[in-house]
Amino acid sequence: MIERIDTGERSSKIVKHNGVAYLTGQVAEGETIQEQVRICLDKIDALLEQAGSSRENMLCVTIWLADMKDFAGLNEVWNAWVPKGHAPARACGEAKLARAELKVEFIVDAAYD
Repeated sequence: MIERIDTGERSSKIVKHNGVAYLTGQVAEGETIQEQVRICLDKIDALLEQAGSSRENMLCVTIWLADMKDFAGLNEVWNAWVPKGHAPARACGEAKLARAELKVEFIVDAAYD
């Protein structure tokens, strides 16, 4: 069974299937990479909770940076957020994002009970 949560015209905020919650990509506005990452991670926390999951249950995270020069700033915030011993599989690359002011986008898949 597939469960879709907060479905809009183009996407659902969460899709749950076979014990995995797939979260829609998360972006945020802010002046610095650290600010955008913090806001995105807060949004991810809220979606994980809504899906019946948590940071400890993340399986895979894909991170797109508008500019790889922000990699260190991303990791500064990310490393403090990920629970010790529960780091997900992760990929990070550079991509042109939907709006020029965006510096980062996160795509998260997590297990749920």
